[in-house]
Amino acid sequence: MLPQPNDAALLDAYSEAVIRAVDTVGPAVVKIEAGQSGGSGVVFTPDGFTLTNSHVVERANSLRVVMSDGRSLRADLIGSDADTDLAVVRVTDQDGSRVPWATLGDSRTVRVGQIAIAIGNPYGFHHSVTAGVVSALGRSLRARSGRLMDDVIQTDASLNPGNSGGPLVTTRGDVIGINTAMILPAQGLCFAIASNTARFVAARLIRDGRLRRSYVGLGGQNVDVPRAIARANRIAVTTGVLVASVEPNSPAAAAGSREGDIVIAFGGEPVHGIDDLLRLLTDARIGVATPLTILRRGQRRQLTVVPAEKP
Repeated sequence: MLPQPNDAALLDAYSEAVIRAVDTVGPAVVKIEAGQSGGSGVVFTPDGFTLTNSHVVERANSLRVVMSDGRSLRADLIGSDADTDLAVVRVTDQDGSRVPWATLGDSRTVRVGQIAIAIGNPYGFHHSVTAGVVSALGRSLRARSGRLMDDVIQTDASLNPGNSGGPLVTTRGDVIGINTAMILPAQGLCFAIASNTARFVAARLIRDGRLRRSYVGLGGQNVDVPRAIARANRIAVTTGVLVASVEPNSPAAAAGSREGDIVIAFGGEPVHGIDDLLRLLTDARIGVATPLTILRRGQRRQLTVVPAEKP
């Protein structure tokens, strides 16, 4: 007969795993003071680059961070991207010494059900820790800018105002997400931006100070494509983007786009709605001639648009 697990031993192992993770990452977690608001952040490089949420720092005239040991240090905003709700600030110690830093893990290896630990400063309570599990992967969440954020991690590790920008951590001490939101008044519905997204955005912010995106100058709304029109044009899409306006002198205007067109594909990728089109307008499209497939008066047509850099 197999020996039965000892409940006390299992609980002790769980506790030790959480403690090790907090001991590993905790020193790199900071409280961000941004004037009238604040939040959390995590230092992720030896030279003080720190990830947080865009909404934590968006209105700040000056920034300071409080380290886990109580030191208050100056911080400079490197770049911010409201569409992913991520920002990078750089922490500078007065004597030029390095600050503690954590490791960004690979969010592709995260599994539903694994332990997730959140560290931050909810309601100003410095360096608070909550633990739960990864509830779901690949969620989509609307940023405050209105753009849809993909690859979001859902967790039931409790988050509260002030946790924003802090890390979501594995028991190995790897940062797998940047905590960004909770749904009130629901219990246990909390979200973090996946670390792979954060790594990509942070690299662009450090390099350029912003995330470059392309645009075509269309205003539109999601619309159904009538089945008869879809069959007549031998297309599989059932929805698209109805063009409600075309900006003068925009790439879309130069391509010949008109009000009333229905966009169904961009660059060979299907466009089921506005979020699909925005997702495809990356920096790689800037200045590149790209096919734009539309329906006009029930007929399928293809235009060529050269997206410009989004102002």
